[in-house]
This record gives sequence, C-alpha cells and structure tokens, in this order.
Amino acid sequence: MSSERVINLASDNAAPVAPELMEALVKENAGPAMGYGNDDTTHRMEEKFKSLFDCDLKAYPVATGTAANVLALSVLTPPYGSVYCHELSHIQNDECGAPEFYTSGAKLCLLPGENGKLSSELLHHRLENAGVGVVHHVQPSALSLTQVTECGTIYTPSEVSALTEVAKSFKLGTHMDGARFANAVEALGVAPADVTWKAGIDVLSFGGTKNGAMAVEAVVFFDMDKAQEFEFRRKRGAHLFSKSRYLSAQLDRYIEDDLWLRLAQTANGMAKRLAFGLSDLPGCTLLYPVEANMIFAILPEETIHALKSEGVLFYVMGPEADGKVRLVTSWDTTEDDIDRFLEIVKNSA
Repeated sequence: MSSERVINLASDNAAPVAPELMEALVKENAGPAMGYGNDDTTHRMEEKFKSLFDCDLKAYPVATGTAANVLALSVLTPPYGSVYCHELSHIQNDECGAPEFYTSGAKLCLLPGENGKLSSELLHHRLENAGVGVVHHVQPSALSLTQVTECGTIYTPSEVSALTEVAKSFKLGTHMDGARFANAVEALGVAPADVTWKAGIDVLSFGGTKNGAMAVEAVVFFDMDKAQEFEFRRKRGAHLFSKSRYLSAQLDRYIEDDLWLRLAQTANGMAKRLAFGLSDLPGCTLLYPVEANMIFAILPEETIHALKSEGVLFYVMGPEADGKVRLVTSWDTTEDDIDRFLEIVKNSA
C-alpha cells in the first residue's frame, strides 16, 4: 500500500471539515450564549439565508440530512398521506424507514425516471390515478425531489417548475432534498432562488455536511405557514439542540462570501477532470451524465482490485465482477488525487 495521501473517492461525507468552518466553530466557542436557537449567531445566520434566497423565510439548523428530510416531510404529510419520490431517492433507500417513522406512517410512492430524475408527465399520470378523496387510498400529500439526484444528475429550474406545477395542481406540498444543493447551484450557475421557491419549492433541506461542514443542514421554509409546526416537530423528534449556536456558526460561515459555492466548485471540477480521464481509458464506461460531483462507472475487475491494493477509497455497487463503482469528489479532492487515480486505472489495463 502506498504511503502517499489516501485518495478518497468513497464519499464527500468522508472529507474533513473545511478550515474556514473549523475556525468559525473555534470563534463561536468564546463565552456564553443563549440556548435553543435564541443566540445572536442563529439570528444572524437566518438573516443571511434571507439575503441568499432573496425572500422572507425560516431557516432551522439540524445536525443530519436524515433529520432535515424527514422532519420537513412530517410537516407536509399526514399519517394517511403519501410522498411521491424517485425510486432511487435517498429517502427511499438510505434512511432506514425514518420518513415513515417521523410522518407516523405515511407511504412513499416510488416513481421511475431516467438518470435519477422524475418526469412531470409520469407524475401527473400517477396523481390522476391515485384515488384523491377516496377513503380506501393513501392521499397524495407531498413531492420530494433530490438535488443533486442519486445518479449525480441535476434538475434545471424549468424541470423543477414543471414538477411542482403538477404537484400543486393536486394540492401537494413540495420538498427538495438538497444534501448536495451547493453542487447543483454551482453547476447550474443560477441563483439559489431560481431552483427553489421561484420554481415552486415549499421547503428545502439545505446541505452542509457533504460540502465541508462538520455536521449541519438547514431546513429552509419558503412556505412560512408551515414553519411553526416544524418547530414543535423538531423538538418532539429530539433534534432541537440546546447549543444550537454551534450548528448555526457553521451555516453562518458556510454561506458567507460564497464559501459554499467555492467548496462545491472544487468538488464539481475534480469530478469533471476524473470523468474526462476515465472516458479516454479502455474498459471504462460512464453510466450517467456527470453533472456535479458523483460519477457512476463500470471498471474492469482487475482495475477494481488494483485500486483497492493502492488503498483508494471508493464504493463498489454490487458484485466486483459487474464492475459498477461510485466515485465521489469533495472540496478536499486535489488534481493530484485524480491524476494518481487515473494512473492506477491506466496501469491496471
């Protein structure tokens, strides 16, 4: 195994904390402050979110993406309701039943879609035939979109608008799982508002942990009527931190001076560099368009063995013989990391 720096392409969750955010935590740790979000840092953070999205809103810090998603959905969905989402979505495959638990039993209605994205046409068809108002059926209550998708692709503002227009015509609330929201906004080159509330999103799970934070996400309510209920659900769900200022301090610094976008720019740029290199190598196939910081590819089995023997961190999706891998770049990924990875792949052929 090489004594060089470990190449981490397993997950952006595996990256360290960005130094600017660690410094913000150290700075926050000077002296006392009121608890449960009644501190100056939390108030300042929320005002920055209002400026960032150019609207009035409520922004609540929580420590995990799962908490952000499921608590947001619990406000939009009654126990007899249903949440429409992609069959590959994080709330379906990676949250251990938490959406069902926090909504007290609401059903996830799964839809297929090319490259991890839903289509407005299919959504309309399914809702039209969902039995709205029929007591024997769960009632359509919410639409949840994943941005960036679980295939590494990105919804454009017009695609989000088309889906939310359908959802709202059936009186559904709209949620965006934005664990990698920064990567999407950076890649799209649009204002955050353009792909959220202006496109019909009611509540956003605004990710930080995958993009340089220690442990923080923000639940951002553009539909202000739903915000107070969230406060009670967050407390009841054990996600109201007494020392909330340490969560807020991360968010406060994260969105200051576009730090969140600069961190995402590095991750996205390294993914493009990696995708370009892989597309040139024999035996390597990219499975989806590379639009943000996630790459899904098929590599030869001997290449997978070579990467593992060099201590490279990445995920094999299924049997090694199938060759399907997921590679995720982060704010901490360097050009040298990518070039060394590609050299190992090239030499393994």
